[in-house]
Parts: sequence; C-alpha cells; structure tokens
Amino acid sequence: MRYLIALLCLSSVSLTASAQSLSGDDVKTQFIADWNRAKSYTDKYLSAMPADKYSFKAVDSTRSYAQQMLHLASANYFLVSTALGEKPQAAVFGAEERSSAQSADSVQYYVNASYDFVINELQALDPSTLGAKVKLRTFEATRFALLEKAFEHQTHHRGQTTIYIRLLGIRPPNEQLF
Repeated sequence: MRYLIALLCLSSVSLTASAQSLSGDDVKTQFIADWNRAKSYTDKYLSAMPADKYSFKAVDSTRSYAQQMLHLASANYFLVSTALGEKPQAAVFGAEERSSAQSADSVQYYVNASYDFVINELQALDPSTLGAKVKLRTFEATRFALLEKAFEHQTHHRGQTTIYIRLLGIRPPNEQLF
C-alpha cells in the first residue's frame, strides 16, 4: 500500500505543467493558420458538391447550397471588415440573390476570394489592437471576439451544407481540425 501511495505521489509531480504566456503574435499566427485550414476545408466542400447540384435545397424554405456558400463568403467580408474597423467593400454582397452568381464556378470564386481577403487582412493585423472595442449594430466586443465570431459563422454555415451533401448521397469531406 505504501508503495502505491508513493507511486501516486511521484506520478502527480511529474504531470505538473507550467503555464506560458500567450502573445498577440501567437494569437495572430493561430488565426492565420485556422483560416488557411478553413479555406482548404471549405474548398473540399465546394468540390464535393456536383456543379449541377449547387441549386439544391434541403427543403424549400432554406437557402440553396450556392446561397449558403455565398452567405458564408459575404459574412467573411462583412464580419472581418467590421472587426478591423474597415468599411466592407465586396462584390459578393447580394450575390446569394443574384442568379448570375449561383454557378459552381462563381460560388467557388467568391468563397475562395473571401478567405483570401480574411487571410490577407489577418497578415496585416497589428496584434496589439486585438483588445480594441468594435461595434456591430448593438453588439460591442473586442476585435478578438468579433474575429472569433467570424470564424464561428463560417464554420456554422459550412456545417449546414453537410446535410445538403448527405441528402444527395454524397459523403462529405472528413473533419479537418489540424
């Protein structure tokens, strides 16, 4: 019994971890890595859906696959621009309602361009400004928090398209956490 107690005490000592500080540069680097991964993952979703099925709707009252992806793209521009205190300037706004933007090629262009925009903005970001307060309508948060919301939003809408793909009997891309 003494041997077991001593062994437990020694093992708990060896499992102690030390905390390290997380810098703004660390956060910026992680944001860039995550958005690059999200772009790659979303591109796999765009490729998984056959081009002639981009108009598919899971049910009549929802957006089509193309509209979901165009909504994701316009929100990438809007939320990240807002987080960084810039005026959103993107041709993608309103695209989910334009029939000319609904083709697979157009959707893929707009979506990938939105990720490129976000990644470029993050690369230019001064990490010391992540704590600055920004306002989105009645919502006020730090730049950091709004950038997190932008990432959450694109993840949510990409996730919704999983159902569209599965309803067509197609296997969606495997999870890509790292």
